[in-house]
Amino acid sequence: MGMKKWLLAGSVALGVSGCTATMQTANGVDAALPELEEVRLLPPPEVDPADLQVLFWNDEQRSQRFREMEKWFAGHEVPAATTPSKLVRGDPLPEAIASEIRATMAKTNAAGVMVWHKGAVRFEDYALDFGPEQRWTSFSVAKSFTSTLLGAAIADGFIGDLSDPVTQYIPELEGSAYDGVTVRQLATMTSGVAWNEDYTDPDSDVAQMNRYVLEYGANAIVEQMKRLERDTEPGAKFVYKTGETNLIGLLVENAVGLPLAEYAQEKIVEPAGFEGGLFWMVDPRGGNIGGCCLSLSLADYTRMGVFVLNEGRSPDGTSSVPDGWFGEAGDSVVDFGDSGFGYGYQWWTYPGGNFGAQGIFGQSITLVPSQDLVLTVVSNWPKATSDEYRSAWSAVAAKIAASGT
Repeated sequence: MGMKKWLLAGSVALGVSGCTATMQTANGVDAALPELEEVRLLPPPEVDPADLQVLFWNDEQRSQRFREMEKWFAGHEVPAATTPSKLVRGDPLPEAIASEIRATMAKTNAAGVMVWHKGAVRFEDYALDFGPEQRWTSFSVAKSFTSTLLGAAIADGFIGDLSDPVTQYIPELEGSAYDGVTVRQLATMTSGVAWNEDYTDPDSDVAQMNRYVLEYGANAIVEQMKRLERDTEPGAKFVYKTGETNLIGLLVENAVGLPLAEYAQEKIVEPAGFEGGLFWMVDPRGGNIGGCCLSLSLADYTRMGVFVLNEGRSPDGTSSVPDGWFGEAGDSVVDFGDSGFGYGYQWWTYPGGNFGAQGIFGQSITLVPSQDLVLTVVSNWPKATSDEYRSAWSAVAAKIAASGT
């Protein structure tokens, strides 16, 4: 079919080979890569495009499809790490806290919750016919993975510095509102470019992304983003924009010469020791969608959190990102008033030096570095966003951190 043809053509252009021998850094130095199992391109299923409006799926559709997105969308499947990391089992949480977690799971329609605390898993439970061997979609939790790959590209020399202009890596944006915008401003969503992220409005910019895919194919990301107007000067205002994380993904892929999924195999999946592999949707270029749509097991989302707490280090002590990257990326580059909340490099920041990844419909990885704590939640909320449900899980994380056990 036509869609398969553009996916395969795009993947060839981006160099999906499965076992890449070397990559050349921006400084012209060949970086040796390990011999890894092939990253497979899963072609698009034969489904009605009208049935792919994820924001408008009903409850039953979400519960079923969130755990099998590869049956609905094309994407790259990254195999499990050659040496999966072991998640040690520790003492169970106190029953009062465990009971509160289960009650919060029921209240928020959570499919899975895992608590990793001080070196061990202390709670794990599932619902909605989801289990430990299955993968669940991430939505914007993927943004924090893309941010990590941005850091890796800087460490590898493919990207010079966060102060580089975005147009240096995406020249098609020259002459648009992105003139004068830096990579850092893109990462912190302070570009000054106007955007509407209303998930309930079919005419919003975020809801219109699929229309651009259908109309412009491989050029969809740039065609949509270059048409946006300037709202404020770069750096002056935070506006949440999934489209800009898609630009970060494109920027990284342009710089590195690989799809995000294949770069993630070396920089995240292998060093973090993912056990269940990774599925990451592709767009018409054959590259991956930076702002969304990777799928992992609950345990592997937790492994990502542990990997971040360990500063992106592999078991041999080497790091995928520059020194201090997560301390900077997980800090409040943007402060939301006096609330203690803010935004870093595609990470949400919380009071007390905590930070995390969040996705619509209730996906999250919450990190409490001072307590060596990772709280992972995947869900099917009845609507895309809920301050009430987010607050409920924040309260759970606070109680675990304060328990002293």
